[in-house]
Amino acid sequence: MKYSVLFGGKAGQGPNILSQLTGEILVEKGYYVFYSRDYQSLIRGGHNFNVLTFSDEPVLSNESKIDILICLDENTEKMHKNELKKTGLVLKGTEDNMYFAGRLFKILGLDFKLLEEKLKKLKNFDENLKHAKKGHETEKNKIEIVKPKNNSKKSFRNGSQAIADGSIKSGLDIYCAYPMTPATPLLFELAPRQFDNNFLTLELENEISVIGSAVGAAATGAKAMVGTSGGGFDLMTEFFSMSAIAEIPIVVYLSSRPGPGTGVATYTGQGDLNLARHCGHGEFFRLVLAPGDSIESEELTSQCFYFSQKYKIPAILLGDKHLGESFYTSEANAKITKSEKTISLKKFNSYETDENGIGTENAEIIKKNVERRLKKTKEIEKEAEKFEMFKVYGKKDSKNIIVSWGSTKGAIIDAIKDLDCKFIQILYIEPFSEKIKIELAKAKNIILVENNTGTLADLIGEKTCIRIEDKNKILRYDGRPFLCDELNEEIKGRLR
Repeated sequence: MKYSVLFGGKAGQGPNILSQLTGEILVEKGYYVFYSRDYQSLIRGGHNFNVLTFSDEPVLSNESKIDILICLDENTEKMHKNELKKTGLVLKGTEDNMYFAGRLFKILGLDFKLLEEKLKKLKNFDENLKHAKKGHETEKNKIEIVKPKNNSKKSFRNGSQAIADGSIKSGLDIYCAYPMTPATPLLFELAPRQFDNNFLTLELENEISVIGSAVGAAATGAKAMVGTSGGGFDLMTEFFSMSAIAEIPIVVYLSSRPGPGTGVATYTGQGDLNLARHCGHGEFFRLVLAPGDSIESEELTSQCFYFSQKYKIPAILLGDKHLGESFYTSEANAKITKSEKTISLKKFNSYETDENGIGTENAEIIKKNVERRLKKTKEIEKEAEKFEMFKVYGKKDSKNIIVSWGSTKGAIIDAIKDLDCKFIQILYIEPFSEKIKIELAKAKNIILVENNTGTLADLIGEKTCIRIEDKNKILRYDGRPFLCDELNEEIKGRLR
């Protein structure tokens, strides 16, 4: 059993709160829920919509067809009526958004008291309750949804909330940011929690100030983190390089969006893989970890802090809008990797320095410093093997291998449930596990899935000398995430 509901309307009409209320209650009732957001770069007007998929079995993505279309404005029906299933329902009118919440709860057979309890936590309770009751009393349709098989306690978070949890549990002292979609939600998650958890969030005037302040704080011993997207990170790379040569630990949350330039600011893409791998000038190690869901977002955040502190290096947590703003249901608890602060007060310098932190041009000292950084890289590569650098899903003995990273994970797992495929999800971009080459060498077919033009294929070729043919690359670069049913057909086409 699986159903999809699309909530659409203008910015400001409330599709987000409808999605959130519905999702939370369905999870509390034992269902698995996933929902994603699609919105324009507008405060008011335009067209925003969320797609919520729920099931009695785990679900990690959306499909292309909709069971229930909730139209908060006329434009929603015009834009999405072709996505409606033949048996689908359209809820429309000029009523308040909570009117539609009441109608939806009636259709799904959900206890109205559950909705009423949620409304008590919002502003304008009496008015919202009135509209919800009206919708509930008006609706005549009803769908018999299968009761969930597993009623275990589940978490319901988006990637940004999970990264916030991971950073706080890692002992975050200061988070610096300049608002830039899609990294901004992390700032919104951390700011309200700073006083209860004894850390500081600091919004500054630009990205250079952001990373300069974070590096300065880290030099005094603080666990520091910054958040930005591609264009903002471009401005940060000089300080990023400085943190490497001065050995100041810092964590960067790089949330990709389509580029170059401003690109499409509120949409998703994985085009910053090479930026993360090669950012900054000079030769130094850049740790790059890429989570694919909310649990991994929390876990890999803590691992970024661990490696950054232990080896005094800059670390990058690489995500995107789809990961950061989509909501995932999980039954697992994240495993936090504890980290100790390693910085002691001394003179820090962006030049090559001697043992006292004094700038030097001495050839012997420069050579020694370069070799020390190279040795550190080898040590990190060895220690990374203690962690889960990649995961394998699907039929473990299959000769058909899907390979990908990051937020494509959910759609791939949902797409291959009925296919003879093995999915290798790469979590550690840098360092890159040598064991992946062993896995790929077993393959009859290697199929790449990415929200870009195929940069992971270049990385795999560089690290393993294995070439993925262009005909086996399933790529999407229109700013939208993969949908599992469409991806299923694309994979089948490559397997024929």
